[in-house]
Amino acid sequence: MPHADASSTQHRPFRRFAAGIVMIVVAIAACGAIYESVCESRDRLVYPMPGRLVDVGGYKMHIDCMGEGAPAVILDSGLGDNYTSWRKVQPPIAQFTQVCSYDRAGLGYSDSSPRRRNSKIFAEELHALLRGTGIPAPYVLVGHSMGGFDVRLYASLYSGEVAGMILVDSSHPEQQKRLPAAVNDIDAGWVREQELFEFTMPFGLPRLLAFCSGDAEVRAAECNFRNVHESVAELKSISESAVQTAATGTVGNRPLAVLSQDPDAPQYDLPEDLLKPTNDAWQQMQNELAQLSTRSMHITAKNSGHYVQLDRSDVVVDAIRKIVDQVRTARESEIRH
Repeated sequence: MPHADASSTQHRPFRRFAAGIVMIVVAIAACGAIYESVCESRDRLVYPMPGRLVDVGGYKMHIDCMGEGAPAVILDSGLGDNYTSWRKVQPPIAQFTQVCSYDRAGLGYSDSSPRRRNSKIFAEELHALLRGTGIPAPYVLVGHSMGGFDVRLYASLYSGEVAGMILVDSSHPEQQKRLPAAVNDIDAGWVREQELFEFTMPFGLPRLLAFCSGDAEVRAAECNFRNVHESVAELKSISESAVQTAATGTVGNRPLAVLSQDPDAPQYDLPEDLLKPTNDAWQQMQNELAQLSTRSMHITAKNSGHYVQLDRSDVVVDAIRKIVDQVRTARESEIRH
């Protein structure tokens, strides 16, 4: 017994030290959580949500509409992106028709969804959102990057509601197979990075280390746990979304514009040896997307990277105007006959 007492006495300093470390970690985490909460509230006070929230079946989604006229143009963002990615093109489009940007469930100002995260579900949720707004179909759908999957699935599921389509440097169902294997390795690293952000976001670490956007409006929309969690979920389901999109087939004779990035524009996120094979494969897939309709145009946006709507907003606006005009002309012809 004396030996047991001595052993217990010897371990007391270590236990006190361990308990102290735990208390420090808990205190730091609590301070980080408070810091994150205060900053999120401050950002959204400075940049309140534009547009409105619409119930889509027990949860609400954010949509922001401008302008008047038909057909309405619906803007669908790329993977993990929100309505702010369309800020440069939405006001000019509103000069000639109604145009709406929105946040997929879990992104931006939209509530999280209890449903699986893939492009078929995204299309179904967008359908519920548009029904809730009362905006009449048919629509002209615009999809950037992964948003291209979403709008193609929408056109497949709700064919009568889609009058035209614009694919802005859209994802291709076979891109994971046809891009260089090293590009997929880079994408896997991006997943790990986003998972780290997801783990640390509630404690304010990404914000503290300046990983959140320097643009206050963008930061207000996306620098929060819910947004990062949804981004990770979309990343992990991209293969599933690709398979769903591959099964949709063509869009028939609907007017279609395919806008592609400039293969000669600088790309700082790829090593030099991957640039040419990646660009060659990507351009070939963009050419194939232009074959989805018998009434298509394919435009390469000079001096633009992947975010054509930011780098060359004029090209995007002009293409949307042309598709809207084609839809209106066809409608007027139907009325006359």
